[in-house]
Amino acid sequence: MTDNRTGKTYEVDVTDDTVRAIDLRQIKVNEDDFGLMTYDPAFMNTASCRSSITYIDGDRGILEYRGYPIEQLAEKSTYLEVAYLLIHGELPNQKQLDEWIHEITIHTFVHENLKQFCEGFRYDAHPMGMLLATTGALSTFYPDASKIDDPEIRYSHVIRLIAKMPTLAAFAYRHARGMPYVYPDNELNYPGNFLGMLFKMTELKYEPDPRIERALDILFILHADHEQNCSTSAVRAVGSSQVDPYSAVAAGVAALYGPLHGGANEAVLRMLRRIGTLENVPDFVQGVKNGEERLMGFGHRVYKNYDPRAKIIKKACEDVFEVTGTNPLLDIAVELEKIALEDEYFVSRKLYPNVDFYSGLIYEALGMPVDMFPVLFAIPRTSGWIAQWLEMTQDKEQKIARPRQIYTGGRTLDYVPIGDRG
Repeated sequence: MTDNRTGKTYEVDVTDDTVRAIDLRQIKVNEDDFGLMTYDPAFMNTASCRSSITYIDGDRGILEYRGYPIEQLAEKSTYLEVAYLLIHGELPNQKQLDEWIHEITIHTFVHENLKQFCEGFRYDAHPMGMLLATTGALSTFYPDASKIDDPEIRYSHVIRLIAKMPTLAAFAYRHARGMPYVYPDNELNYPGNFLGMLFKMTELKYEPDPRIERALDILFILHADHEQNCSTSAVRAVGSSQVDPYSAVAAGVAALYGPLHGGANEAVLRMLRRIGTLENVPDFVQGVKNGEERLMGFGHRVYKNYDPRAKIIKKACEDVFEVTGTNPLLDIAVELEKIALEDEYFVSRKLYPNVDFYSGLIYEALGMPVDMFPVLFAIPRTSGWIAQWLEMTQDKEQKIARPRQIYTGGRTLDYVPIGDRG
């Protein structure tokens, strides 16, 4: 590398297609100089960690958890088995899986004081705000969670987080509707238990439709992890202070609360409703080309090909609508996708459907209001957040997150007494 300020040349190692930013500090104008830094708003081209959890090849549309293709996991696995894979790094044998499921199942209940905490929210409180607060509040119920260097204690809270997140999410849903909270039913599986806590009314035993149950399980698999996205980066950054895992995951929930992250599928539904009918699709597409409309649910920061999760969700949509009845918005979505995949305008810009394009349709078919969409995202993402947090706590290269800045403010100003200020 040649410094264009001084003409001096430096040699910097390239490892794994990266250079270490700290190696640039040797490039100075003089000995008193701090050294060269990199400037990368939104971390568009910066790797902050080494990770063996999730692999993405955006150009080829590949997503793998611990090396296993998402297509195979969605077809053959369950969410809890995938959660085990993310946490432990390998698929379990039958005995390991049975023990894992048992541990999570017996920890689905939350302390009664936490239920009272939920009841303190206004009737119109956003479910994500409630989930954010209750997740963080869990740390006060488990003081030993701060002992993150103890593997046994650490693991006990991994179990609790994955187990209790659906319960907290269901409490938030029922609270907004003025309905009594439903306790977990440990005879049901993970997605079935969540559906029961959402929808159980006066029946003695809630029996979820197996097609809905499986579709939700697939959605949970697809949303379990996605590399160093905004919420995962938040979990790692906050976790780098060595805070307890509940507080770190609460940071992930907060990041997911934002419309640019967890609210994207809501924007897709608004777009489909605005289009209204199949006949309006061509005019809408032309409006997109003219810069008058925004095409939501297409394109992705990472994927420059068809998001592999979108194909799987499209099939799950069809299974759900077998139970709930067809949503006319699905016909609009399918037609919009067909045109976009054939039109050179979109193909040349690599605007392919992403996971948000169809997921909102499933959530709506399940009877979910749009403010519950990011909550349904947070439940499965918890296993990914925790896997990333565990990896970070055991990575000797990691230190407390502390980015640099380029200062742009004033310097060496003299204080002026308030009476003398203009």
